[in-house]
Amino acid sequence: MRPVSPKFLRVLRGSHRMRARARIVAPGQTGTDPAGVEVPILTGNVVLDATADVRATLDLITLTDWPRGAGGLVAPYGAEAFVERGLVYGNGDTEWVSQGYFRLYQTEQQDVPRGAIQLAGRDRMSGIADARLLTPLQFATGTSVREVFEYLVQEVYPTASIEFDFDADNATLTRSHIAEEKRYEFLRDLATALGKTMFWDHRGVLQVRDAPDPTRPAWEVNGGEGGVLVQMSRTLTREGVYNAVVATGEAPDTENPVRAVAWDDNPDSPTYWNGPFGKVPRFYSSPFVETVEQAKAAARALLVKSIGLPYNVDLTAIPNPALEPLDPVQVRYDSGTRAETHVLERLTLPLLATEAMTATTREQTLIRIGVT
Repeated sequence: MRPVSPKFLRVLRGSHRMRARARIVAPGQTGTDPAGVEVPILTGNVVLDATADVRATLDLITLTDWPRGAGGLVAPYGAEAFVERGLVYGNGDTEWVSQGYFRLYQTEQQDVPRGAIQLAGRDRMSGIADARLLTPLQFATGTSVREVFEYLVQEVYPTASIEFDFDADNATLTRSHIAEEKRYEFLRDLATALGKTMFWDHRGVLQVRDAPDPTRPAWEVNGGEGGVLVQMSRTLTREGVYNAVVATGEAPDTENPVRAVAWDDNPDSPTYWNGPFGKVPRFYSSPFVETVEQAKAAARALLVKSIGLPYNVDLTAIPNPALEPLDPVQVRYDSGTRAETHVLERLTLPLLATEAMTATTREQTLIRIGVT
């Protein structure tokens, strides 16, 4: 969850006034207060999706001048939109929560010449995906993970900041790797092999880190007095559900390929490996998996994303702009029901006060994973 004050979370549960703002900014900035030109928000939303390659997208309708050329304010030739949603306190102060930076991809006007303008934006991962390599690139044995990321990312965004939650300088390749064409896929596969998620955060910083601990809820979505839940539906499905992951890779040239298996070892889980759900393994292979420990980490990280299915919930709630995909939340339908822990997979955050936030989740059962 994005950082906010305890007061923000407390006020969110009562009567409050929200504000949203958008700025068109020059590319390459980071932080939560970039220089730019503010444009009015008529309507719009931010969609955050943990399952998508581009994690965050923006749909914004505004009033501004139609761009006369490539240098126009909202021309989709490099400009970015920086979007925030916040709470206005009784003293008039506003606590803003950044939703991040979005590269403008499309500018549309239905009513020419003075009608509203619709902007479609995607987060900075879209730039990594667009910038395919013109020629193959080889990373030699001993190259650090930091060096790989900095080279491939900063070739696209020269001033980009990258943060790791592990020692990326001492994590090195034990064999050479060639990036053929797809820059994004190369980085994604490396992050996955390390058991990490990769995304651009609300400050415009690339994060390579573990997913949040799914057993520690960051927020409570509850009904009743002081609650934020508006409406909820739920579904049970086996579609796309696995209860084991077999991860294989490549060892140094003189050794055998590595392999590890992770399975749901919790008898109370609906997807327990030895339970009535049945045995449904997923197979994952990557040349970046070079050691047994890496294979175990990759297998476990992939399995954690599946454990707890097949119970999915779609909910509508009072918007909390601090929430992010993969955040665990405690869901309580009303004061008389037990709490359930769910992991957010998809969020739609409106930029108007009259609209509610929608989310898709999966229930997260108590994790106990066997790995060999």
